[in-house]
Amino acid sequence: MKTLVENTPLLDFNHPSLQQLIDQRGWKNLSVKDQIQSIYHFVRDEIVFGYNVDDALPASTILKDGYGQCNTKSTLLMALLRGVGIPCRLHGFTIHKALQKGAITGIWYLLSPTSILHTWVEVEYKGKWNHLEGVILDRDYLSQLQRCFGAQPGEFCGYGAYTENLSNPEIDWAENHTYIQAKGINADFGLFNSPDEFYQIHKQALNPIRGWIFRNIARHSMNANVQKIRAGHLRK
Repeated sequence: MKTLVENTPLLDFNHPSLQQLIDQRGWKNLSVKDQIQSIYHFVRDEIVFGYNVDDALPASTILKDGYGQCNTKSTLLMALLRGVGIPCRLHGFTIHKALQKGAITGIWYLLSPTSILHTWVEVEYKGKWNHLEGVILDRDYLSQLQRCFGAQPGEFCGYGAYTENLSNPEIDWAENHTYIQAKGINADFGLFNSPDEFYQIHKQALNPIRGWIFRNIARHSMNANVQKIRAGHLRK
């Protein structure tokens, strides 16, 4: 367990901004269950859904951005959990890009790789490992998807979600697994002690030109689209 509470370059929970947040929220004074719940809710809802410049960012940078997707939110969630002494690890996958359609549109969707790197955090609680994937979409964004598509029966795939029940997805942690994209998984890379270890081996399937386009052009358009959806400008 010692390696699962360590500070790393990406899990930089000793950074002043993360230490200040932990102190301000009083997380060290809570029970372990309340620590996990409160940190989970913070990353899910106060770090809104959006696309950062890269996956392999330090937690302090993600906190400063104030937004993230599956991979960057996982890094921040792990750093904050370890910052209060809770063991956690990373599980790596790829997901099919179809679940991003709607959040990513037009030429940017066509240019995106078919399989996209995906991660979730696994936290140890009462001797069991809980999967915390439901942290990806913030409540405000998800509520707009539910407003438009929540009555749709069966599976819902798109706009950053792939779930069997959009109106009531498994996103609240109460000593359980949480999921919002898991049905889109198409490859399993296994467990890693840290995101640093994961990204040393696995990268997004983007060539240098497409990587530059994503970082400098596409993601800004994608984030603008996500913001419009969150603001209620989504129609079926």
